[in-house]
Amino acid sequence: MEEGLDLVEVAPNARPPVCRIMDYGKYKYEQKKKLAATKSKGKGRAASLKEVKMRPNTDDHDLEFKLKNARKFLMDGDKVKVTVMFRGREMAHRKVGYGKLDRVKELLGELVTVENPPMMSGRFLSMILVPNREAVEAEKRIEASQQAQAEDTKEEGAEAPAGEA
Repeated sequence: MEEGLDLVEVAPNARPPVCRIMDYGKYKYEQKKKLAATKSKGKGRAASLKEVKMRPNTDDHDLEFKLKNARKFLMDGDKVKVTVMFRGREMAHRKVGYGKLDRVKELLGELVTVENPPMMSGRFLSMILVPNREAVEAEKRIEASQQAQAEDTKEEGAEAPAGEA
């Protein structure tokens, strides 16, 4: 019975050789698409845009917590959109929002460069930050060395016998 399938040798070096019944044309087409997809990705992946939202009266501790997430996004190579949302009479005090975004830039420091400066869009004040590649790489090296140091100290503590401690 002819179904348009082919007998394809999958692993010729195996004993016994492995064969598979498949549509060879479709298989070649899918392999070509997979290869094209990996080529289009290039070295890394496209940076996606992550957003961190806050209000003009967000407290310092809450701001630091939100910036911990922003720092994680930046370390992954993503862009970060920092948005200050205004409600009601807060719109009369836009300077507070601009000050909040300046504080964000100050806290993230060398890790970021500003792609889009702070800009009002309706009731939202936002800016887009992109990771500074050199600073991100340096930060990753520092984290790796600290992690290696922590593992070394754990190993030293484990080596000492229980009676000598």
